[in-house]
Amino acid sequence: MKKLINNPNDVVTEMLLGLSKSHPELVYSNDGLEVIYRKEKKQNKVGLVSGGGSGHEPAHAGYVGKGMLDAAVAGNVFASPSPDRIIEGIKAADSGAGVLMIIKNYSGDIMNFQMAGELAGMEDIKTDYVVVKDDVAVPDSTYSTGRRGIAGTVFVHKIAGAAAEAGKSLEEVKAAAQKTIDNIRSMGMAMTPCILPGVGKPGFELAESEVEIGMGIHGEPGVNREPISSAKETAEKLVARILEDYDYSGSEVAVMVNGLGGTPLMELYIMYNEVEKILSDKGIKVYKSFVGNYMTSLEMSGCSVTLLKLDEELKGYLDAPADTPAFKC
Repeated sequence: MKKLINNPNDVVTEMLLGLSKSHPELVYSNDGLEVIYRKEKKQNKVGLVSGGGSGHEPAHAGYVGKGMLDAAVAGNVFASPSPDRIIEGIKAADSGAGVLMIIKNYSGDIMNFQMAGELAGMEDIKTDYVVVKDDVAVPDSTYSTGRRGIAGTVFVHKIAGAAAEAGKSLEEVKAAAQKTIDNIRSMGMAMTPCILPGVGKPGFELAESEVEIGMGIHGEPGVNREPISSAKETAEKLVARILEDYDYSGSEVAVMVNGLGGTPLMELYIMYNEVEKILSDKGIKVYKSFVGNYMTSLEMSGCSVTLLKLDEELKGYLDAPADTPAFKC
């Protein structure tokens, strides 16, 4: 294992220390609870808090700042943060108008955030939550956790954050977030595994000529394992799965081609070129595009494609100013 780390047990703490020192507008709780929050708190604004396991940087701490999150809570690598961490994030985000929790659809995250919300209620902090589940590789279900929350979560941070900055109520911010969730679909693929710092070896194996279509951001199994193909063919597979799941015909969309941590920008832009051509041929107009590393999986090589169907309200929130370490508008 080759990684630029010190003690594997300290990677989350040292990462958050580095982030806060390089962005003095942010504060690190520095008490073992692994919370990053905005130094300047806007009073009587709905607070936004999100989080999850570390290893997906810049998610989620990189999206703390004006126009997006007020606080982010980091768990250990690929592990949900505990309720005691999350309640500290809720307190840091609260300025008197309630707090919306943005949760990715993983059992541990949902359980721990809900528990923290109940604890916050005991301290007279009003909370609510939304659950992001944009990954079309996994069947949705009313009987199990179902679809995973992946890179589409970043759009939820942006739009809910803009609604909160505009002075909307907790109910209105939640409605904007839910509307975004309802109109987002994502599909990803992986070319190489990643190595957890505390483990020291890959979590799974892919042959040199293999890729996994639909793999999750923690290395969860995808739809199928197959020989690697061209960017054009890969884009066709990912976009086809998204369009089979949701009708984007005649729509304006925001598009994200997201790297998983180990994919060169050259390849991500090649992928975006192919995605844009597919959408254009189908009469789907790209309103705004985002290409880069937005929700990664350590050093995994691969990418995901996300589409967000837009209307005038969502376009306004998407275009609103944001100033965070990882997202500026």
